[in-house]
Amino acid sequence: MSIKENLQKIKEDLPEHVELVAVSKTKTTEEIKQAYDAGQRIFGENKIQEMTEKWASLPKDIAWHMIGHVQRNKVKYMAPYVSLVHGVDSLKLLKEINKQGRKNKRVIPCLLQMHIAREETKFGLDEEELQALIGSSEFRELRNVQIKGLMGMATFTDKEEVVRQEFRYLKNLFDTLREVLPGLSILSMGMSGDYRIAVEEGSTMVRIGSSIFGERQK
Repeated sequence: MSIKENLQKIKEDLPEHVELVAVSKTKTTEEIKQAYDAGQRIFGENKIQEMTEKWASLPKDIAWHMIGHVQRNKVKYMAPYVSLVHGVDSLKLLKEINKQGRKNKRVIPCLLQMHIAREETKFGLDEEELQALIGSSEFRELRNVQIKGLMGMATFTDKEEVVRQEFRYLKNLFDTLREVLPGLSILSMGMSGDYRIAVEEGSTMVRIGSSIFGERQK
């Protein structure tokens, strides 16, 4: 199947209210252009330098999402153009994004990344850290970032019930947080292997790479 056919198949599978982020990390500009020509406009990258190179050479109506772990010293490279930062997991990082947003006269949309998986290797805040972050005076003073919602990655397992419980937990957290931050609209959860479960559990944004572009080259 071609990239175009894969995209069409996935879009038919997704409810209208769920946005598709095509994960284009390690993919060539030619492959991204094929997806673009098939109508896809949101692409996700996990390395800021690679994303910046692609941004420079591809059409300017593409919305670039940073979906990987963000190093603070690299924020300045994406600040002029990034559409959404998925993986914000500390106040320090948020302050750096705010600083670079101010320099670029932009308000940068962000998602707070929650640690919902059983693996220790995944990044993200726990519930206590989330409450401390949004309850802090420093957080309230940030003018050049906008928290749009939450993001989380489920445990990498074949046990559907484990994945479902983790997504359900994140959805409950999202609903609770909306009482404090009513502007939240994005719940980013679900990837190629588990996006159907994520959608059933309330996801509004899924990140899909290999099901669109094929397995990534090592």
